[in-house]
Amino acid sequence: MWILADTVFKLRCIILHFPHLNITVGQSIRNTKSETDRKVLYCSLLLISFPFSSSQIWQAALSTLNPNPTDNCPLYLNYATVAALPSKVSRHNSPSAAHFITRLVRNCLPGGINRCIVMVCERSEVFASACALARAFPLFTHRSSASRRTEKKTVIVEFFLVGQNNGPIEVETLKCLASATEGVRLAARIVDTPCNEMNTNSFLEEIKKVGKDLGIVPTIFRDEELNEKGFGGIYGVGKAAVHPPALAVLSHTPDGATQTIAWVGKGIVYDTGGLSIKGKTTMPGMKRDCGGAAAVLGAFKATVKQGFKDNLHAVFCLAENSVGPNSTRPDDIHVLYSGKTVEINNTDAEGRLVLADGVAYACKDLGADIILDMATLTGAQGIATGKYHAAVLTNNEDWEKACVIAGRNCGDLVHPLVYCPELHFSEFTSAVADMKNSVADRDNTPSSCAGLFIASHIGFDWSGVWVHIDIAAPVHAGERATGYGVALLLSLFGRASEDPLLNMVSPLGCNGDSPDEEMERDSKRRRLV
Repeated sequence: MWILADTVFKLRCIILHFPHLNITVGQSIRNTKSETDRKVLYCSLLLISFPFSSSQIWQAALSTLNPNPTDNCPLYLNYATVAALPSKVSRHNSPSAAHFITRLVRNCLPGGINRCIVMVCERSEVFASACALARAFPLFTHRSSASRRTEKKTVIVEFFLVGQNNGPIEVETLKCLASATEGVRLAARIVDTPCNEMNTNSFLEEIKKVGKDLGIVPTIFRDEELNEKGFGGIYGVGKAAVHPPALAVLSHTPDGATQTIAWVGKGIVYDTGGLSIKGKTTMPGMKRDCGGAAAVLGAFKATVKQGFKDNLHAVFCLAENSVGPNSTRPDDIHVLYSGKTVEINNTDAEGRLVLADGVAYACKDLGADIILDMATLTGAQGIATGKYHAAVLTNNEDWEKACVIAGRNCGDLVHPLVYCPELHFSEFTSAVADMKNSVADRDNTPSSCAGLFIASHIGFDWSGVWVHIDIAAPVHAGERATGYGVALLLSLFGRASEDPLLNMVSPLGCNGDSPDEEMERDSKRRRLV
């Protein structure tokens, strides 16, 4: 259980019985007549608020459901709603139908102070379903009506498991779900908060709060210190803003760790485009440009609380891409932390500059074996892989496959981009520096090229694993942040967690390893994928 803002959000597992109906939910599910009906109900989302008048109303509501892809039916003057998810989904979707869950809850949940959601699903879908439900209850609001409300709203989420392995949910699982959904809502709150409140100073305070909660003191480099230490990317992007740029690191280093992982998040708290300024229709919404760093923060808090067995560093590249007398100009040349020089030909291609410094630091100073950067990097991502699927670019085919599987397991969907630096990196050719920061041909897979720019600062021949996740489109749905990325990181790296649920949703969660094989692998180097 946790309390955030004006909503009390509880997760629990109980045996459900409704005196008004004289039946249990389990009975109504198991008594369905056909296999087709059963499949629909196995994937059903039941939104229940009392009272009901009769079991006939309940059965009549169930018989009306014909999901295409979803359907819902109000009950008893809208005191309750029963809704059904698709009975099957395509191979590029999550079996949990997570996006439909969030949409149904937002559109169909009856009003009131005390509300209850009963989620009927299989055990393998519990994690994705919980994160999807959390997205429907954002924390940030500045509506005056919210400030006048004296009573907190309470939402109780109850899981009823069907199919195989449908026993009660363990307390440890509920704790994991609480940590994960808290991380999702934390990330969404940061992304929803405008820059007049969530500037680089405020983001650092969020990092410090998480560090204090976990007993970790962050390492922070700010302002002129960045310049002195050679972080030309972060400093160059943020030097014109009132609130100075920063590189912050939270480090979890448990005993017995066998490898080192770094998550690097793009934290542009606002992106005007700099001197290559955005237009009046494209600048609104740029408070979301810190979505990668927000996801890394939410995921780091959750995964450390659930027991991460390897070294894990969360690297936050924070800056406001502002306009002022000290703004970087097109034609300026910056020396980045990798030592490579970059000719600026587009100040609105700033995210790759800060991330280049972040991944170089993770490689050179943190000694990471695996580096994953997450960013709202390119508008072209939404064109390449759509609104729901983030784009993944990596130097390792196994990790590419693992990202796709992890996305399906957790609901944060992912689809691959082309990785071919020998064909695409020439787009950054400069006559006077090692590279430019923006491509020559914007019609030549710009999302892939943007990721390759980042990778070039650790080297295309680097022996470690590099993964780039572009979340520009799925970081929001309409005008609200989704908290995208938290569930994906927890799932992708679940095998390095002590938590059984995170192990189950990881890409290797059901690989059939024997205990002896697992012990042998851990004694050498734990392979997440």
